[in-house]
Amino acid sequence: MKKILVTTDFSDHSKAGLQFAAQLASQNKYALTFINVHHLQTPSAWDSVRMDQYQQEQKKQIMAQLVPFVEKIYEDLNIQPVDIECVVEISILPNACIIEYAEKHHYDYICISTRGAGIMKRILGTITANVINHSKVPVLVVPYDCQIFEIKSILYASDLDDYKNELGKVVSFAKPLNADLELLHFISNPVAAEHWSTLETQIKKITDYPVNIYIVEKKENYNLLEAIELQLKKMPFSPSLLVMFTGKTKNWFERTFYSGNSVEYAFQTQVPLLIFNKL
Repeated sequence: MKKILVTTDFSDHSKAGLQFAAQLASQNKYALTFINVHHLQTPSAWDSVRMDQYQQEQKKQIMAQLVPFVEKIYEDLNIQPVDIECVVEISILPNACIIEYAEKHHYDYICISTRGAGIMKRILGTITANVINHSKVPVLVVPYDCQIFEIKSILYASDLDDYKNELGKVVSFAKPLNADLELLHFISNPVAAEHWSTLETQIKKITDYPVNIYIVEKKENYNLLEAIELQLKKMPFSPSLLVMFTGKTKNWFERTFYSGNSVEYAFQTQVPLLIFNKL
């Protein structure tokens, strides 16, 4: 059974991530772990024994908040919880703790809520942005104000550079949900009909899961994110989830101060987003 690590800080903004994960698990068999990472302020004079005792006491108190918080989410959704657990971790670096926990315990996805962030917050980094940028585990990003519905359609935005490898990951997510799968690719110049046909043939060789292909000419004055937003308004359906793959960056400085298209889009979209990081 696949596992999802779902983060919360008990804020109203974090509820969307919990709701999305609960809905997703109701459609497919996912084991959900709801995690709260807490930073404690403790006197430097305390020895390790006293520090450990205090941390254990605080964990119990936080767990007493986390369990009813999660139960209320399920109650509001009228979904019966199955295969769930709650975890409290103590750390001064929440994003690093979330990533480390997910990798150590072999989670398949991390689910985290987000909300719009100003340019300085995006440069300095938020927990969500840091998790997206540095996690080897795919990240489900849920806008705090999005409406949670059954996942019926998935839009995979691709540059086609590595679609043969990427498509398998997308299909493995979409197939158990029996969700419609659409591939969106932007071009600078009109594409010949034979090229479109060749792409369809190659995709059919990769997977027997039905994939609808949209090849769209992008206007020169539109960046990628603007082009995606525009195309979403034109499409005959509203996707339940958008899938993107982050690009590789050269070094730590770029990863810290340059968010890729997927990270930037996470702060703008009203549609839940699944991000695979090509580290």
